[in-house]
Amino acid sequence: MTSLADALAAGPVVLDGGLSTELESRGHDVSSALWSARLLRDDPGAIARAHAAFAAAGAQVATTASYQATVPGFAAAGIQATDARALMARSVQLARDGLAAAGRPGWVAGSVGPYGAFLADGSEYTGGYVDDVSIAQLREFHRPRLAALAEAGADVLACETLPAAVEVEALLAELADLGVPAWLSLTTVVDDDGVPCTRRGERLADVLALARGVDAVIAVGVNCTDPAGVPAAVAAAAAASGKPVVAYPNSGEGWDAAARRWTGRPGVGDVSGWLAVGARLVGGCCRVRPDDVRAIADAVR
Repeated sequence: MTSLADALAAGPVVLDGGLSTELESRGHDVSSALWSARLLRDDPGAIARAHAAFAAAGAQVATTASYQATVPGFAAAGIQATDARALMARSVQLARDGLAAAGRPGWVAGSVGPYGAFLADGSEYTGGYVDDVSIAQLREFHRPRLAALAEAGADVLACETLPAAVEVEALLAELADLGVPAWLSLTTVVDDDGVPCTRRGERLADVLALARGVDAVIAVGVNCTDPAGVPAAVAAAAAASGKPVVAYPNSGEGWDAAARRWTGRPGVGDVSGWLAVGARLVGGCCRVRPDDVRAIADAVR
């Protein structure tokens, strides 16, 4: 297969949807601090089957179950560092297995969630933790997982649901050293003036402009956000970075971190509108199921 970067230069590529949502819908408990990463140890076959369902629906990229897989997170669950890295590597193979089971060629994206995901307190949707964690600490936190996923053969690293500029800076520094293809995706809101911003209130365009000179970053954009805000965010990302744009919002529902439940009505939005303003890597995040991905793939076709 061609590289994902080359494929994006040729046209839009379809991402998968909410892996944890799909696992939960199949009866698996993803309520622990490890979220879907628990199944890397306890039921790896379930992860491969969920990947296969998305691939069969038209997804060309399988995003690994490593969003919440970190060395300190596994340590809190009694899993040693060497075993933690092995589980991260397993996530890459399971994604490949899912693509193969569906008989679909595709790419594996190694999911790299934010520091807030490790905290498992919903803070990836506020970025409040960046007041207490330095860039050096964020680099040290992300480095083992980036390396493990790269060494396991992930085609691209999906640095996703990032809520603040400081974490983007930390990851850009690590990616520049590692030299492995990656995308950067922020979770965003739209301010009172209609300007897309990070969850910390920084202008999205200003943050994504930081990636302009980092060759390892092959795409930038947004995920885990309201579909209504995607068109403005895509336009801002394209203008700021000069790179292909990734967009994979939630279902349109909102996550109540205190009650640990989703609220509102689902609806992924007008994918053709995202494409019209420059999106090239499109899919869904939380609450987006295989049927939704099939609709996204139809819109791309």
